[in-house]
Amino acid sequence: MQVSLEVCANSVTSALAAQEGGAVRVELCENLKEGGTTPSHGTILMARSLLHIKLYVLIRPRGGDFLYNDMEYKLMMADIRYCIDAGCDGVVIGILNEDGNIDIERCTEMVRLARQWGLGVTFHRAFDMCADQHKALEEIIEMGCERVLTSGGKSTAIEGASNLNRLVEQAAGRISIMPGSGVSEANVADLIHFTGVKEVHSSARIKVASKMKFHNESIMMSAEAGDEYSIDVTGVDRVKELIRLANS
Repeated sequence: MQVSLEVCANSVTSALAAQEGGAVRVELCENLKEGGTTPSHGTILMARSLLHIKLYVLIRPRGGDFLYNDMEYKLMMADIRYCIDAGCDGVVIGILNEDGNIDIERCTEMVRLARQWGLGVTFHRAFDMCADQHKALEEIIEMGCERVLTSGGKSTAIEGASNLNRLVEQAAGRISIMPGSGVSEANVADLIHFTGVKEVHSSARIKVASKMKFHNESIMMSAEAGDEYSIDVTGVDRVKELIRLANS
């Protein structure tokens, strides 16, 4: 069985590069430096109109933790409804309680809404912030998610490889365990060999220099120097190479 690649795309440009490179699915988001947030409605619509591969949308109203108040939850439900109306293939969700356990009631409502209209559901890396991953995995399976995006509770998937292997064994084919965070050409083959996963997740980003001829060197618009004059986008060649190595 061929190992498939999902690309975490931070724009329509990145989503199209993922498609051209051979990815089977896009997780569309914005603000990757904050761990990803829900993209604009215009971004979702444009991506849907141009993609023929599966389009999943991240449902996350802000960066930071995964403990959301009532207003944020209502916003997330509204975004799921928008994704349904826009014809998306799925959504990517996750809410925790203050004790580090999954908010089963609200997550189940989100899954129920999506699945009612034929959308798939991925549980995102809120899973990596859970107090008990063994317990959390059973709960996620019970609520009807298709897969869990996880780094095995570590900063990167390669660091969490042993935990990922245990999660695959626990899942026993009931749900897909999809490694993400730091997945690259340097480690994807080893990660797959060690864990036995059937799909992986990567942004496959490259840095593209701005075409601006004038640079105002006396001001920084963001915390990281040089950000104004370069952007990170998914690279077609990186996507192709990740898929080749994943199946080598």
